[in-house]
Amino acid sequence: MGFGFGQRRGGQLPVERTSFVGRDAEIALVQEAFTQAPLVTLVGPGGVGKSRTALRAAGGLGERFPDGVWLAELSALRDPELVPATLAAVLELPEQPGMEPLDAVVAHLRGRRLLIVLDTCEHLVDACAMLCDVLLREAADACVLATSRQPLDVPGEQCLVIAPLAAEDAVELFVQRAIAVAPGFAADEDNRAQLSALVGRLDGIPLALELAAVRLRAVPLSHLVARLDQRFGVLTGGRRTALARHQTLRTTIDWSYELCVPKERELWLRLSVFAGSFELATAEEVCAGGELAPEDVLETLVGLVDKSVVQHLSGGAGRYRLLDTLRAYGAEQLAGTDHAASVREAHFAYYRRLGQRLWDELLTEAQVGLYRTARAEAADMRAALGYAYATPGRAREGLWLAAQLASFWRAAGTLSEGQYWIDKGLAQVPEDCWERAWGLLLGGVLAVWGGDLAVAPGRFEEAREVAERCGEERVLLFAEPYLGAMRALGGEVEEGLARLERGRQGIMAAGDPLGISVMHCEGALVRAVFGDTDGALDLCETGLAHLKDTGDRQFYATTLMVQGIILWLAGRHEDSAPPLRRALDAASEVGDVLVAALCCLGLSWYAGRQERYSRAAWLLGYAEGARRLNGDPVAMLPSLLEQQESAQRTVREALGATAFERWHGVGARMTGTEILEAVRADADVPPSARLVPGARQGRPADSLTPREREVAELVARGLSNREVAERLVISKRTADTHVEHILTKLRLRSRAEIPGVLED
Repeated sequence: MGFGFGQRRGGQLPVERTSFVGRDAEIALVQEAFTQAPLVTLVGPGGVGKSRTALRAAGGLGERFPDGVWLAELSALRDPELVPATLAAVLELPEQPGMEPLDAVVAHLRGRRLLIVLDTCEHLVDACAMLCDVLLREAADACVLATSRQPLDVPGEQCLVIAPLAAEDAVELFVQRAIAVAPGFAADEDNRAQLSALVGRLDGIPLALELAAVRLRAVPLSHLVARLDQRFGVLTGGRRTALARHQTLRTTIDWSYELCVPKERELWLRLSVFAGSFELATAEEVCAGGELAPEDVLETLVGLVDKSVVQHLSGGAGRYRLLDTLRAYGAEQLAGTDHAASVREAHFAYYRRLGQRLWDELLTEAQVGLYRTARAEAADMRAALGYAYATPGRAREGLWLAAQLASFWRAAGTLSEGQYWIDKGLAQVPEDCWERAWGLLLGGVLAVWGGDLAVAPGRFEEAREVAERCGEERVLLFAEPYLGAMRALGGEVEEGLARLERGRQGIMAAGDPLGISVMHCEGALVRAVFGDTDGALDLCETGLAHLKDTGDRQFYATTLMVQGIILWLAGRHEDSAPPLRRALDAASEVGDVLVAALCCLGLSWYAGRQERYSRAAWLLGYAEGARRLNGDPVAMLPSLLEQQESAQRTVREALGATAFERWHGVGARMTGTEILEAVRADADVPPSARLVPGARQGRPADSLTPREREVAELVARGLSNREVAERLVISKRTADTHVEHILTKLRLRSRAEIPGVLED
């Protein structure tokens, strides 16, 4: 099935890797707070357990949020401007043409009852505050649970302080972690005083307790308490007074660091250059140096995992990560060494090579694996770009890396992030050079796919001029057909199409694989816009023949999608469905949501023609939720928007407004993986809709507003919508809207099901 279309499936939070202790009162307060405030922020010092508490509380709120609980982990993000785009990616929402990511997020969230968990906001507090302020004002049914070391200071925010664990819970946590590392350990009357002394010394801070528990592998509890007491006694001058809590944690981390062997200390510092999680092979390549040979990294990493400094995220050849607090400590220590620059340079060099591989092997069987890697390494790709732009003499390399990732950003649906990094590089590289020529060209390509046809022509023209001055022949080759397309779309149709064709022939003569792949699907779109359907379909066939044996999935999927849509608009309805299905399959392998949404749009029309109206409605719901046509380059096709409106009317009339909204809402809430499963099964009812009845779980009526509850109760008593309107002194149209919202929220098929839900 490939790897789906999103980072995390809606409603699913990470599995807890270790047992959870205490916090019953805090969790109850969090859950109660959402009855009074739409934004709840958990504040407290590092290591106190804010994230764990937030995730546990969020896990118990699913019934209150029928549209899911979505986790945005922000610790690895360093650019405030990318916060909205990051949330869009978490929501599995591709960016909308002509819309800023924040506007697209707001449009998506309106009418949805969901909870967003923004974890680790303190280094992005202004950006998170702005995001929350907009969401709370413009998406009234969405709520946010944030964790931060300081409040966000947003109107409507309710802050809850997460304090260290109470003494009894702190002892329980220490004992559970102790048993995990020393199976024979047990709490009893003989060691109760020692346990109390230890948790008191560590102020009940969970991270400090976990780091201390690991030492029981090497020393018994009595020695551990004595060593801690001695260490803290030195710091307090022998007085048995508690240090400030942040100093308690810092002292515990210092102690853990000092107890590591030299190679473990060195690796800890070097691993701090990773912004996100990492694989063993990556750590071996980036972190080896000095006395730490590549073959030493595995054994040393295992030692850090054993000491709870590094987390092993999954079994087998899995991924690893440093806890945020321990990463910050390592980075601080690394900055004081004489090899800090070389480690950061090794990190940048690794991700520069990854970008080059993606560029060089884009049209091969390696494409799918490279896109999978790029998704997993997104945080460190950003860190590498940030390093390049902040380091004198590296901006040109950063611009080239940003340009090389253009096809990945298009597949991931994060066009604005790609444009952000390319624009940042162009601002730092004003001189004529081949990197600037490529940055301008690929920035123009992203602008086209983002629907910004005002910016794109200028980018292509400047790319051509820079390429001429610096002799970058390949950019000249690519720029020519794009300039022709822009000219045609700007009104000079005959001249523009002639230039487009000359450019295409030049690419064919040069045998440029990427150029051939791109120009045939995009050239087909332009020809179809101006009515040359036969010419467009010929270009699709040529492009598909070229791509057939390359291993590419992205351009193959795009070309099939374009072919299927054009066939439909040309009246060849039966011929359109097979390429759209094949395109959806291929798009799933690289996670291209934009292509998948347009495939579902065409398949919804086909389902409506077959009179499979519920299927047509949920396919429409997914397509319209994932990709609005306004501004989309595909929307320039003649009659496309008219076809869209006609299909909607036909399906709505066949199902009735209530059933249409019900099934449309089902599709709008489906993930890409669920859509692929349902299309492959040729299902009228998506398997996910059967597996997750939603409205029959817990207390569904709790999701209704007071007015919706009032309407639902009148419907349950047998009143028609008109009678409900008269009883409540509202218009019938308002009553109709309330009933449609009730059915959508409760995931019901008809008004007749409402009484049963209210009785649950």
